[in-house]
Amino acid sequence: MFERFKKNRDKLNEFSSEKEPESSVMVEDMPFEANNVESTKFEHKAVEQVKIPESIEQFNMSQPTEDIGIRSLMDKRTKLEEAIDYVGLLIKNLKDKRTKLEKSIEDESVDIKNLKEKLLKVGQYIDEERHGIKVLQQKRTDVEKEADDVGTMINNLREKLMSIDSIVNEEGNKIEKFKESRPKSESSL
Repeated sequence: MFERFKKNRDKLNEFSSEKEPESSVMVEDMPFEANNVESTKFEHKAVEQVKIPESIEQFNMSQPTEDIGIRSLMDKRTKLEEAIDYVGLLIKNLKDKRTKLEKSIEDESVDIKNLKEKLLKVGQYIDEERHGIKVLQQKRTDVEKEADDVGTMINNLREKLMSIDSIVNEEGNKIEKFKESRPKSESSL
């Protein structure tokens, strides 16, 4: 009984190997009827298979992956990864430049603030000096006024001294005249 199955199978194998590989036929075994065991024959039904391109039929695990387009897909992925890396590098460079600019701006800001503080101090110094100059001018005016007062006092005292001097001179002249008008005889005594 099993020999018959083997024979049928072998015939099918021979039959299918004689056909072209593109249009191979597959045979399905149909179940046998349980009532008629002796006359049980396998009915063979031919099922046409889908035509398989030769490149896929010949695909072998040892063949390179280019045969089914994986190599180009991998190349595209590699190029995309390189592009992403390049974009990442550009972003990193931009961040570095932005960081440098921020640092430069911060440094300039600090320098400008320091300069502004110095200029404010210089402005305060100038205001203090102007005030000091005004105070000095007032003091000088006061001193000049005092000097003028002293000069006036000196002139008054000088005039007084001159009047005293003239009085003294007058009195001296009177005394001399008096001495001269006296007789000489008395002086020898």
